[in-house]
Amino acid sequence: MNDIINEFNDCRLLLYYKGDISALTLFAQQADGTVCFPEALPVLSSMLEEKRTVPNKIARHPTALVNAVGERLELPTGLLLTESGFKEYIDTPGGVITVFMARFDRLDPPHSLMQAKGCALKPLGSLRGRPPAELELLRRAYEQVMES
Repeated sequence: MNDIINEFNDCRLLLYYKGDISALTLFAQQADGTVCFPEALPVLSSMLEEKRTVPNKIARHPTALVNAVGERLELPTGLLLTESGFKEYIDTPGGVITVFMARFDRLDPPHSLMQAKGCALKPLGSLRGRPPAELELLRRAYEQVMES
């Protein structure tokens, strides 16, 4: 994933599944435990305080990241859909990271597919041991999913 990591070093992606009927919500977790793609947030990351302004930088469209992660994981084309209403900022020692979200466009959760990629789909409650920045991202993502 080094090519994606280099190209999108200032962006991360959360992947989730939401059942249309049951509202079952699951988040993708990589083998190393992180819920961020293509790689974990740096150590000492924290949510950017809402009062702080994000430095002006060229805005990257999240679909480019979604497509790159999907290709790198060798997922079927069209499986991941960009979640347009989600954008959060993480303060890191190396600068601000923008986090986007994408949804698995399937009727049933793609457990087998993600397991074959070294990942798992887990409910929010089973991800409690993650670092504080990831937990807050998950909380905000879950809130966004439930409101949509």
